[in-house]
Amino acid sequence: MKNKSEKTKHEEKSVDVKKQKKQKAEKLESLNILDKEEEIDSKTKKKFYEQELTKLQLELVKLQEWIKYKGLRAIVLFEGRDAAGKGGTIKRITETLNPRVVRVVALGVPTEKEKSQWYFQRYVAHLPAAGEMVLFDRSWYNRAGVEKVMGFCTETEYWDFLRSCPNFENMLIRSGIILIKYWFSVSDTEQEKRFLQRINDPTRRWKISPMDVESRQKWVEYSRAKDDMFSYTDTKQSPWFVVEADDKRSARLNCISHLLGMIKFKDVPREKIVLPPLENEKTYVRPPMSEQTFVPKKF
Repeated sequence: MKNKSEKTKHEEKSVDVKKQKKQKAEKLESLNILDKEEEIDSKTKKKFYEQELTKLQLELVKLQEWIKYKGLRAIVLFEGRDAAGKGGTIKRITETLNPRVVRVVALGVPTEKEKSQWYFQRYVAHLPAAGEMVLFDRSWYNRAGVEKVMGFCTETEYWDFLRSCPNFENMLIRSGIILIKYWFSVSDTEQEKRFLQRINDPTRRWKISPMDVESRQKWVEYSRAKDDMFSYTDTKQSPWFVVEADDKRSARLNCISHLLGMIKFKDVPREKIVLPPLENEKTYVRPPMSEQTFVPKKF
């Protein structure tokens, strides 16, 4: 009876091991598929991309230190069509940076209270203080794009925004804020391909919303809205910089490289850091490990 019980346990353990191996293989396969999809989508080779990205991220760290050292205030706006690659670029910019110095603002749908406020008011609350750079993943330009096309604002509110926006941005610039605006441009065929990838990939399905799907039907309306927006807000004081984003890797490198060229910076003088020796306290006795609750070692 004992032997039979041990045999059953051994079989169950064997099944669990096989199940874990299968799950691990499926996970690796899904990662390989994602990697292959990006490889197919991009003309920029992965090895070259990773090498250049590493160099640029090192420069971003230097830029971050300079902004903090000099007490600069910077705003970078990321706008463009859905699935144009804004989020991916922001992720690569912030990957190696201090979130206390370089922070991302991605506001959701305004509340009823916010709807009753001055339109720019909820964005003003997120403007940078000295020594900060704020990256807006979509910004006040929502009114010129999605709100206009989807009918979330009135015609009066829309035209008031287009007339007011240049003045608002000039106020920011006159106050000493560095304002940089990027528009990510993607073709309709590339956008469709990325939407399908998101639909078919469980790890990226959250990225697509009913609003994104509906935007496909309003491609021309969004194009007209973008043209009108540029005609009013692409000014000498605050120009739009267009990023061609059909090639994700190339778009990221080009955008980051351009951003680094927009703010002059130098290496910040650093004090040499010396780690002190560990305190040797012989009277300290560690509590028994059996009294602690540990995370199970599954991997």
